[in-house]
Amino acid sequence: MANVLVTGANRGIGLELCRQLAERGDQVIGVCREASPELQKLGVKIVAGVDVTKEADVAALAKRVGGERIDILINNAGVLLPDGLGAVDFELVRTQLEVNALGPLRVTQALRDSLGQGSKVVLVTSRMGSIADNTSGAMYGYRMSKAALNAAGASLAQDLKSRGVAVVILHPGFVRTGMTSNRGAVEPADAARGLIARIDELTLESTGRFLHANGETLPW
Repeated sequence: MANVLVTGANRGIGLELCRQLAERGDQVIGVCREASPELQKLGVKIVAGVDVTKEADVAALAKRVGGERIDILINNAGVLLPDGLGAVDFELVRTQLEVNALGPLRVTQALRDSLGQGSKVVLVTSRMGSIADNTSGAMYGYRMSKAALNAAGASLAQDLKSRGVAVVILHPGFVRTGMTSNRGAVEPADAARGLIARIDELTLESTGRFLHANGETLPW
């Protein structure tokens, strides 16, 4: 039984991760800005009122956790705000950088004292953050923020290895959620199942990898 903290837990992939982890017996802490009825029904511990872009909120989260060991930290909170070259809204780009890139780094730093030998840090990213895989352009804020998140994950893998903490950077697939306007090809339950499988496989020997939920290694 692991102690697992999931950000962005109130809907979509985060909600499904909480559901499946709780069902298998893990102790789950669901972190979100506002708890949903669906999250409340799971019976997991909920820490609401946490905006990962706000220093005070994340500091309060660390205080709530209170040095309690976290076996698995899943940085899942994210936002997608579409744009193209003809209509780049730089405030939207900035928002995505704050939520998708700085948010996970901020949360991981704040909770570092709760991570110990054998702990795992998970960054839920997107293959749209892959520079080598970009063949369609557009989506500047989302692509830039996820590429920055991937870079942060690679550094975290190096910096946390000496403490016995492994890191994985995971793409869940094109998931049918509210964030994708339900246009995805993968159901949240299937995405969560694949993510959990990759998390379970993670070791210090495989730390720092950028993977699809199906196990495929993705290009940087």
